[in-house]
Amino acid sequence: MTQGAGQGPEVERTATLRDFRVPAYVHETGPYVQHVHTEDTAPPVEEAYPEGYTPTRRDLPVVNRGDALPASAEPAPAAPAPQPATGPGPLYVVGDVHGYLEELLTALQEQGLIDASGQWCAGTTRLWFLGDFTDRGPDGIGVIDLVMRLSAEAAAAGGYCKALMGNHELLLLGAKRFGDTPVNSGAGTATFQAAWLLNGGQKTDMDRLQDHHLQWMARLDAVEEVDGYLLVHSDTTAYLDYGDSIEAVNDTVRETLTRNDADEVWDLFRKFTKRFSFRDEGGADAVRSLLDTYGGTRIVHGHSPIPYLLGEVGSEDGEEGTGPVVEGPHVYADGLAIAMDGGVTMAGKLLVRQLPLEN
Repeated sequence: MTQGAGQGPEVERTATLRDFRVPAYVHETGPYVQHVHTEDTAPPVEEAYPEGYTPTRRDLPVVNRGDALPASAEPAPAAPAPQPATGPGPLYVVGDVHGYLEELLTALQEQGLIDASGQWCAGTTRLWFLGDFTDRGPDGIGVIDLVMRLSAEAAAAGGYCKALMGNHELLLLGAKRFGDTPVNSGAGTATFQAAWLLNGGQKTDMDRLQDHHLQWMARLDAVEEVDGYLLVHSDTTAYLDYGDSIEAVNDTVRETLTRNDADEVWDLFRKFTKRFSFRDEGGADAVRSLLDTYGGTRIVHGHSPIPYLLGEVGSEDGEEGTGPVVEGPHVYADGLAIAMDGGVTMAGKLLVRQLPLEN
């Protein structure tokens, strides 16, 4: 795997429970050794995870949203996105949605991209979703249907609405195609079905999933560059494993899905779950390794919730005022990376923002 300059061998890794340090997980079980302690026992020793651990159980919590962001709240009317006199329209990006359709509608209307009836009203505006439309939230298929409809409406108005491939799209595709077929996870036997359920898979989504949804997801690009911004879903350098150009990466991902080999698709999913490559020491160099290969001057990504990038998590007790506070995107890695996952699944914020950022 290609590493950015100054990175150690441990920078690139698949997410493990240690990355999140969420107390709710002390009772999780799985194919690893975990030492749980109480006030009456000795402190825990380091958890022992198998080499090549892959995400076969939930890797991020879903905090009860309660009344933090009322889904039924009517958004304040907003003027349509400003349009330039000539040339392409303004550029917007959307972070991870994870089935929170009402929150998405509210955020899009607040930015002037859709009207009160949910129709595209932004003219030549360009809108990019960064992936992860389903799982954890209540209406992933509704989100996909909305994005597909807005894509047609935006194109008819001279703009566009496009989307990237996230790890949860790969997970849902795998669960539908392969079900309980065993795959080589690198840490024993796993299945897409089990991984999907343990990472927030919703039965209602699976029941409503149709062929046109599957075809749409399978054709999504993994990487794009727009206006100097390199758009990806995951904050990882694993994209470098799939090609030395944007076109090569996207072709490789689509060809992998077309071959319909469970182990190949699992390996793709596993690599797309990697995170935090840009956060720690050597993170800026990891970003540069992608920018030098694929172009652009800054990376924009979703996948890793901003509260985790900042090392801030809310109380699992759901007490008012203890949840993660996310007001906007997180700029880090020497200003080269912009994180867009506001943590909507943990009572955070579903982010829709225009680039360049105002501050």
